[in-house]
Amino acid sequence: MENPATNDFPIHELLRRRWSPRAFADKRVPAAELGSLFEAARWAISCYNDQPWVYLVASKENPEEYERMLAILIEWNKAWAAAAPVLALSVARTSFRHNGKPNRHALHDVGAASTSLALEATARGLCTHQMGGFDAEKARATFRIPDGWEPVAAIAIGYPGDPASLPEELRRREIEPRSRKPLSEFVMSGTWGNSAALAAGGKKA
Repeated sequence: MENPATNDFPIHELLRRRWSPRAFADKRVPAAELGSLFEAARWAISCYNDQPWVYLVASKENPEEYERMLAILIEWNKAWAAAAPVLALSVARTSFRHNGKPNRHALHDVGAASTSLALEATARGLCTHQMGGFDAEKARATFRIPDGWEPVAAIAIGYPGDPASLPEELRRREIEPRSRKPLSEFVMSGTWGNSAALAAGGKKA
């Protein structure tokens, strides 16, 4: 299943198709395909080219590792994410490698890497669903994440599945049209709160 965006300005088809489903197919993701996803993350932008990211990855091919990763999720997310064949956790290094000073851009840069990963997944017929709903301290203890590193987001990775496999409330969310705030709410010009003129010029693609 796909659920493309209804955009106001023309955008690349890959961006229209990227979304975060909760229904995943019972289908293995080949290691080479996963490698390409993380290769995409590797080439993401980052401040000073610091690349402040690590991804912990677990697949159902190693049930023990997979269960450890699944266990850090909140119950709401466990209910659907358990169908995904691969789970991952992004982690940010909070200081720069070259001088040890705090990197206030680290979370931004990890997000950029994960966006690259998600777009590469879409291009390959895969999908991702990134989650803030996990226990960061449990993750830290489970995976022995050292000081100076911050767990950022859990990620379910796999092939899109049938929404009918989900409980009714989640199924409804899965098939309803996607929506976003209009540009006029977040593209500003001149002073804070003043919508930029370009935000009013969109045309349906």
